[in-house]
Order: sequence, then structure tokens, then C-alpha cells
Amino acid sequence: MFQTEYEFTLPKGYVDEEGNLHKKGVMRLATAADEILPLKDPRVQQNPAYLTIILLSRVVTRLGDLPSVNPRVIEELFASDLAYLQEFYRRINGDGIPRVKAKCPKCEHEFEVEIGLGE
Repeated sequence: MFQTEYEFTLPKGYVDEEGNLHKKGVMRLATAADEILPLKDPRVQQNPAYLTIILLSRVVTRLGDLPSVNPRVIEELFASDLAYLQEFYRRINGDGIPRVKAKCPKCEHEFEVEIGLGE
């Protein structure tokens, strides 16, 4: 079966209004509509950088115990978590083989590991 959803863990995590930390989530593969429809959003038309916020809010389907992920949640992420999600998006929507950089904690050898390829 073709995999369309990938689990991730944010480096820092999203802190909700009650102070709960949400780090684990799921991102699905983007569709053409995910990349095209946000271009009509007035927030994107006023500030093209906002495209990232809208796009990620469409493809991140779960984040911790939150009932939904919307643009406000993405806006409130720490910068390092936003950068992580942008890179994760590029990896899973690129060549179809998502990879993450890793480093051996003992010898500090750097390498890439393929993720989310279970069938």
C-alpha cells in the first residue's frame, strides 16, 4: 500500500493555552490543491511568506492531543519547529523517500536515515 501519512516529532513542541506540550504529529502528502488554493488566501496575497503557514496547517493532520491543527497553531510554533516542519514537508513531498540527518552519539559520524517506509 502506498504511504500517504508520516509521523514526526517536533524538536521543541507546541505549547497550548493550558501549558500542555504537543510534540508528536502526523503530516500527509500534499495535493495540488494544498499548494494552489492558499494562493487565493488574502493573508498570502498580502504576505507571500504566510503561504508556509497555510500550507502546513493543511497537511499537518495531527499534533499531540489537539482537536485540530489550524493556521493559528502553526503561527505559534517555535521557529525551530517551523523550520523542522518545512524541511519534513520537502522531504516527504520530494522524491518520495523521506530522510533525516542523524549523528552517532558515540563516534559523531553523520549519515541519513530513511523514515516512514513501512508498508
